[in-house]
Amino acid sequence: MKILVTGGGGFLGSEICKQLLDKGHKVVSASRSHYPHLEEINVEQRRVDLSQGSIDLSDIDAVVHTAAKAGVWGSYEEFYKNNFLSTQNIVKAAKNAGIKKFVYTSSPSVVFGKDDIENANESIEYPSKFYTAYSETKAMAEKLVLQNNSEEFKTIAIRPHLIWGEGDPHLVPRLVSKAKEGKLKVVGYGENLVDVIHVKNAAHAHVLALEALDKKDFSAGKAYFVGQERPVVLWDFINQILHHAGLDPIDQYVGFRTAYILGAILEVSFKFLGIKSPEPPMTRFVALQLAKHHYFSHEAAKKDLGYYPIVTIEEGLSTLFKDKYEKLSAIKEVEARLDSV
Repeated sequence: MKILVTGGGGFLGSEICKQLLDKGHKVVSASRSHYPHLEEINVEQRRVDLSQGSIDLSDIDAVVHTAAKAGVWGSYEEFYKNNFLSTQNIVKAAKNAGIKKFVYTSSPSVVFGKDDIENANESIEYPSKFYTAYSETKAMAEKLVLQNNSEEFKTIAIRPHLIWGEGDPHLVPRLVSKAKEGKLKVVGYGENLVDVIHVKNAAHAHVLALEALDKKDFSAGKAYFVGQERPVVLWDFINQILHHAGLDPIDQYVGFRTAYILGAILEVSFKFLGIKSPEPPMTRFVALQLAKHHYFSHEAAKKDLGYYPIVTIEEGLSTLFKDKYEKLSAIKEVEARLDSV
């Protein structure tokens, strides 16, 4: 097939492009920017702002829509434009082009409210209150995609949680940076379990979802949680990442209630002052994410999609800073040779 991947130059999108190419498909990326690394692997690129209008998909067989605006802070209008309107436009364009398969990258945050989530399945409902514009607009977009499912236009949503892995430009660098600045503290008791997913596993789930839409007996129009082989203790996992980065573990604590109230005060203050960037050092959503349980059952994805992680947590951690270790090893080798001269 010839498959369009929106946001193909991003962290997840790039890996989806690679795995689709490995399957023998032709891949087209639709993004605002041009990416040299996609050019190197022969991915056709189309520059487009999906929030501003439609895109010609007349030569496309299927769509994987990963493009989105992520974050815990910012203008609601920007999140609405980039997450909901862009999805609305690409769905409309795909249907008009007669495309029959559409995979949407959603997020478990669409069901995250203020309470712990422990081993929840896809029957869990959307919360009555969202704590970020990101979660709210992603939920709106997910509903739109799934409501448009039909025999002529089969749709599916994948909910990967906390994507990480080598080349990660978001989660890992953010943690490392905060730790180096001394701005990272354990929120709550530090025992909360969360789902995480390696980028290769997240991409694998999308490829499986696309393949499932080809099956005549597959019931589309559903969302699926995907993650690793087990949930992790969040702060243990963070400390493992910091260890691989050569940093000390986080051993300072702040109570959840204190962090939550501080987040509420900072949100009000930043909004009153009109500060859109940088984000507040703490928000209610971040306090909840750092202190509460949020992990899910992946049984539906296993049963319906045949999903299992292709990279384990341990394997992923061992390669996370592979480039760094290789460079250090090379430097030590040069130093040893110089010492012997």
